[in-house]
Order: sequence, then C-alpha cells, then structure tokens
Amino acid sequence: MTVLSDLLPGTASVPFALGLAAHGDRTAVITADGPVSYAELAARVDRAAHRLGGERRLILLVGSNTVDALVVHLAALAAGHPVLLVPGDHPEAVQSLIDAYDPDVVARPAGGDMLLDERREVSAHELHPDLALLLSTSGSTGSPKLVRLSHANLQTNAESIAQYLDIRDTDRAATTLPLHYCYGLSVVHSHLLRGAGLILTDLSVADTCFWELFKAARGTSLAGVPYTFDLLDRVGFASMELPHLRYVTQAGGRLAPDRVRRYAALGRAAGWQLFVMYGQTEATARMAYLPPHLAETHPEAAGIPIPGGSFRLQPLPDGADNPDGPDCSDCSDCSGRSGCSDGADGSDGADGSDENTGELVYSGPNVMLGYAVSPDDLALGRTVHELRTGDIARRSPDGLYEIVGRSSRFVKILGLRIDPTQVEAMLARHGVTALCTGDDEALRIAAVGGHDRDARRIARRVADDCGLPARAVHVRILTDLPRLATGKPDYQAVRELTRQAPGTGTGPGTGTGLTATPDGAPESLCLLYARVLDRSDVTDDCSFVSLGGDSLSYVEMSIQLEERLGHLPAGWHTTPIRDLRPPARTETSRRRTLETSVALRALAIFCIVGSHIQVFGIKGGAHILLAVAGYNFARFHLTTAERRVRIRRGWTSLARVALPSMAWIGVILLLNDDYTLANLFLLDSVMGPDGLKTGMHFWFIEALVYILIAAVGLLGLPVVDRAERRFPYALPLALAGLGLLTRYDLVGLPDREQIPDAITVFWLFTLGWAAAKATTVRQRLLVTAAALATVPGFFPGDPGREAIILAGFALLVWVPSLPSRERLNQLAGLLATSSLYIYLTHWQIFPLIDGVSRHLAFLASLLFGIVYAAGAARLMRGLPARRKAT
Repeated sequence: MTVLSDLLPGTASVPFALGLAAHGDRTAVITADGPVSYAELAARVDRAAHRLGGERRLILLVGSNTVDALVVHLAALAAGHPVLLVPGDHPEAVQSLIDAYDPDVVARPAGGDMLLDERREVSAHELHPDLALLLSTSGSTGSPKLVRLSHANLQTNAESIAQYLDIRDTDRAATTLPLHYCYGLSVVHSHLLRGAGLILTDLSVADTCFWELFKAARGTSLAGVPYTFDLLDRVGFASMELPHLRYVTQAGGRLAPDRVRRYAALGRAAGWQLFVMYGQTEATARMAYLPPHLAETHPEAAGIPIPGGSFRLQPLPDGADNPDGPDCSDCSDCSGRSGCSDGADGSDGADGSDENTGELVYSGPNVMLGYAVSPDDLALGRTVHELRTGDIARRSPDGLYEIVGRSSRFVKILGLRIDPTQVEAMLARHGVTALCTGDDEALRIAAVGGHDRDARRIARRVADDCGLPARAVHVRILTDLPRLATGKPDYQAVRELTRQAPGTGTGPGTGTGLTATPDGAPESLCLLYARVLDRSDVTDDCSFVSLGGDSLSYVEMSIQLEERLGHLPAGWHTTPIRDLRPPARTETSRRRTLETSVALRALAIFCIVGSHIQVFGIKGGAHILLAVAGYNFARFHLTTAERRVRIRRGWTSLARVALPSMAWIGVILLLNDDYTLANLFLLDSVMGPDGLKTGMHFWFIEALVYILIAAVGLLGLPVVDRAERRFPYALPLALAGLGLLTRYDLVGLPDREQIPDAITVFWLFTLGWAAAKATTVRQRLLVTAAALATVPGFFPGDPGREAIILAGFALLVWVPSLPSRERLNQLAGLLATSSLYIYLTHWQIFPLIDGVSRHLAFLASLLFGIVYAAGAARLMRGLPARRKAT
C-alpha cells in the first residue's frame, strides 16, 4: 500500500492497517459469501483511502460486521483520518453523534454497499495529529462523551493482546461482538496484526448458521461477554465438536467465579484455553488477563497486567474523592463509605485500611489521550497519563488483582458501560421521577407512578435508549422514592425492591422480570424439582441435568413440567429453572406434545409385553429401548460436569437398573426354582446353565447393565473423558464401529448363543448415543445411514422386526416430539417411567391369569409393573449418591 506517501505525507498512521499487503495471499476475512485474502483486502483498503482524500477529515463510520465497514475503518486508520465509530443498530445514537460532532464524512451502509456522504472536502475541525479513533463509553445511548485514542494506543494494545493470547497466522477468530464495541474491535485489530483470519459475521452464537460457518471456516477462537456464555449454555456448546478451537476469551463484565471455573474445566478437557480479561474503552480495550492455568484455582481474579502495562493501587481514605472520575461523595450506593461494593453490608468493599486494596490505577501505552465532549476537544493532545479505573481492587500475595467494587456509579451490563445518572436524567426529560442503580445483571429503577403499565413503558424506554434487552431492566413502581435519613437517595433500597417479586405480574422488565403464572414461577418449579429428584439444594440456577437427573426421573419430570408450563420447552433438561417460562398465550388447551424418547419407551414396553403374551406380534421393542438408552445416557450423563461427577452419576443410574432387578429376581428365587443364582447376579448370559428356558427372560437387563458398566468404566479413563468432550459425536460413532465387529462376527466369536447379548447389541446403544450428540443435519444423516446399513440382516427372515427398529430409530433422530393430548401424556409417562419394572415382573404376572384371558393378563402385567415402579422409586431415593450436592 502507498497510502501514507501518496495521500497524507507526515501524518501518523496505524502500522497494522498500513501493512496488510505484507501477508500476501493468506486468508484475511471469511464470510458466508466466501474468503477474502490479505492482498485483496489491502487493495480495497487502498482504494477506499484514496477515495477519502488527501486532507485529514473526521470520518463517522456506522459500524457493522461487514467487509465494507471493515475496509472503510482500516482505510481511515491507514491514511490518518480520525474515525468516530458508532453503533449501526441504533439510528438515534448515530444521529445524536452526528449532531454533536458534525463529521466531515459519514460512512453508512445503504442497499448492500457503503455510502460515503462527503459533507465537506476540508475539515471543519482542528484534528490533533495523534488522534486516530473516537469511541463511546456509554453503549448505545448516543452520549457525546467520547474516548480519544491515538494510533499508538491501537497498535500497542493489539500487540499486547496478540502476545499474551499467542495469536498465530493460522488462527481464525469469529466476530461474536460488534465492531463499534472496543472488545469486538480489539479482536479484529489483534488478529489482523498477526496476519490471522477473521470469520466476519453478525450472527449470534445462538444461531445454528453461526456454528455452521464457524466449523466450515475452522474457527480457532471465540470472544464473549457474560451474556454470550448464557447463550452458549443454551445452545449446548459443551457438547459441540469444535476440533480447531484453541481459546475462548471473556470480558465486558464480571463472569461469576463458578462459571469461570466450569468453562476453564470444560476447556481443559476439550483442549482449548479460557482467557478471562479485564479492560475499559479508556485503555483502548485490555488492561489485564488471567493466565488460563489459574482460571480454575483463582476464578474470581481479573489477573495480571497485559504486556507493557502496570497497575498500582491508590489508597482510599474515608471521604476521599476521585479527582479524575465521578464524585462518589454523594453516591449512596456505598452509603457514605469510600468505594462501592457488591455486598450490601460493604464487607467486600475497600475501606482504605489495607495497603493491598484501593482504587485500581493503570499505566501503559494503551491509555487514552483523554475524553472529548465537544468538537473543540478533537484538537487536544494527551491530557491523561494514567487511568483511574474507578474500580476498587485488591492484590493477592501472588500478584493477582481482583475487582471488589466501584468508586463511581457506572455499571457494566452485558458488556455495555452505563451511567445510571444519565438514565435518571433521560427519564426526567420524559416526565418520570426515578432513581436508577444497577449491578452485573441489570439496571434497577424505582419510579413514581400510578400503575404497572408505567413500569412496562419505562422499561421499554430505558432498554431502547441503553441498547439493553428488556430482561436487563428491572422497574418497580412506588408512590414515593426511597430516601436515607439524610434525605439522599437510598440506592441500596432500590436494589432490594427491584429484586423482590411484585404482588402481581407486571410483564417483562418489571419487578424481578418474572411473568410466570403461580404454578410456573421459579419458586414453584424449584419445589417440583426437589420433590421429583429428592434434592434439598435446588435453586433457580439449577437444571435437571445439573441436579443429577437421569432417564428414570426424566419422564416424570417432563410430564409434570409440561402440565405446569402448558408446553415443554426445547432443551428443558439443560435449561436453568429460572429460564423456564410458560408460553406467551395463556388460554388453556388440551393439546400437548410428547417427547419422542418418552413415546418410544412407552410403545416399546407395550409391544414387548403384548408380544410375549401373544396378544399381538409386534417385535423389536427391546432393541429400540437399547438405542433410547444410549440416547438418554448421552443426554443426562455426558454433561460439562467434572469427570468424577459424571462417573458417580453413571454408577448411580446403573444401580437404579441393577438393584431393583436383583431384588425382584431374589424374591422369585425364594418362591420357586425358575431361576438360578446366575440370574440373581445378572450373570446368566455368562455362566447360566444351558437349556433353562426361563434363563434368558432378563437378557435385556443383563445387556443394559453390561453396556453401562463398559461405558461408565471407559469414560472413567481420563484420556477417554477428554476425547468425549472434544469429539462428542465422533467418539460414539467410533465405538459403534467397534461394536459392528461383533455384530457381523468379524473377530471369530463363539456361537452367538454362547456369548452375552451385550457384545452383539452394543452398537445399537452407541448409535443412540451418537444420535443424541448429532447437532447438524449432516451428522443426523450419517447416523441414520449407519442404522439403515446395519439393522437389516440382524434378524434373518424377520424384516418386519427390523423395519420397526429402523422406524423407531429414525423418529428418535429426526422428530424431537410428537403431537399428543394431556391424558395420553399421562398414560405414556406412566408406561415409560415403569418400563424397566414392567419388563422385570411381567414374566411372573401374566402366567397367573393367561389361562383366563390373555388381554386381562396383559393389563395386569402393566399395572403390576407400574405399582412396583412406584415402590422401587421410593426406596431408590434413599441412595446416598442421590442426596449429594453436585
């Protein structure tokens, strides 16, 4: 590129923007439309730089995650034009900043292209030679207060980030955050600096298309704010197969320590690293990072300074003000203490008495030039030499810094830094008297009003102005605003009031933001989970899987949950209780849906018993149950929990199959000689006597127990545990391939009747396991094709049986739920929950009545199994492992 020499002699530039061509034909950008090489990107940037002209002008760029917007941004940085980067999804903020700063050029998307509105050829402003970029500190509010960043700020911060993340030219980072946000922008800058690739997209991580693009592009890194990790949990990130992922970064607000620890452990098992980072726009982006190997042991820490930076702690004696930041002396968030705390009693705040605690002050080459509040400030040079962050921190003996509070009223929510004072002023302009505070989760507002409708109106207005989702704005309507005895606003009371559920539902964004009916409220659902799972430690952060739920309790919970909510949410078993909601429409209906796995369990046991009694001849149910068992094993046991937790839960589920079976067989053994000790210990297929007709009554139980022992034992090996987390779909397919060696007798096995059935049917269990981990159409097609290729021929001369197995398996893979009715759901739930016990007991029940009526024997067998299931469930809840907290 020749931008500097040809266009703006003597003007400073950003080196990484100027040197794009040096990376040649390497891939710079990947979009859904295809790749763009560095050479192509450099050429487009060069053309755009010439178009911007030879005189420095103020460029307002309406940001978007597109190649066109990226080209204009890089062209301005390379050619020395200061860029005012604004959010593209908030037109009011765009217009507000246009009005405040009167830019010389406005670049905005129009009809798929980038339109350059050149308002003048010569700048109307005096622009300091070092000024490179202007970013807002207040999210999408359109506040005229901007951060002034220099060319050196951008270059040095990109270099520091690239150094501690060890960014390589083979890396490919997804743009999971917007370009106008300093965190998202730092991802772009640091990767372009190293000649790495960008997966440029505005898709959310909650969108299936995002993951298809990420996998196709061989993505190596993701960046997220706390809300991003909420979405990752919901889309099943932990079970995704991402073989090229090297690291995940987190910033933009505090991530709870337990989640830091959980994601760090997940990364360790899957082969990628978690970098927790700390920064502010005033520091260009990053100030600190937590080395990945410390994330599990120090998840509460912000970390250590980035390369080239340093921290010091400014003591905060009682009553001291922050001269470079907002005055805290009137901030009742801290109730007169020096520095705000996340704790209501101030126990986590700074009191100035500890030399290792104080206001965090940062120094480094990435510290901003200063603020701008009007166009006149664009002529200023450096007015800030170190950054008073406004955060209260403590330094641990091992040199790690931890943020423990705020010395100002700014809050950071979902990565947006918001000034509650400005929110109060905005509401006042609309005639609303209110107090506003906040925390890591939400803005919390108490307002004077007369009706709950006022709360919804205020929540919508604040959410729109701040660029927040409605769920992050909690409003409580009061007759009078809370005050301290001194007459000052009582912001602590505001926080408490907006955390309490109002007496009546007030819609999204009000009270606690809960809109559930009494039966569907989280408090009610917690009681339901506690009862069904026999747990005393249920909170609204828990999910069915995190509480140790398994296939036996799954059916009862799914049926009862649908009755409470009026529908069964997709992925409910991994969804936190607090996020389970009734549908928006509240009219009652008898229409329901029934999960396919539940329906198959009910139909399979119905057909098994009916065919054994010869009421009808529909066979294949037991083999469908094996596939369903593998499917449920993967869903309920192969979670993000630690290996020891997964193994403990696996043994518990195994016990819930083996112990009731052995208890029933033991009782029958005392009453007659139909069975042997080999049956009692579930060893008949290994050492049972030949020719005993009743010996193989329990072949299915034995096969399931042996398979579960093998699966849990295998996953108890650290190497296999790591492989499953990294390749959740490929591992069961590989195991299915091994199982086919015995299914087709390719290893010289003895006669089929002389070996345990588990050996010859293991592949069905693993195909069900793979079906649960199939997250794309391609993966579902592959596992379906595997079943279509291997089931035929398993029962020579009985194609009808094979067709039934294939049909059941296809339903399991492709149809998550079936239309149903409430009564039908209840019946299916009973049969599915009791399927193991019906199978166990029907051998002894139906001969007692078969001579009178086969149909009556059929009904009696089902009913007796249901009764035995209820009794066994009561006893099994006493297992010690079921009472342990996860």
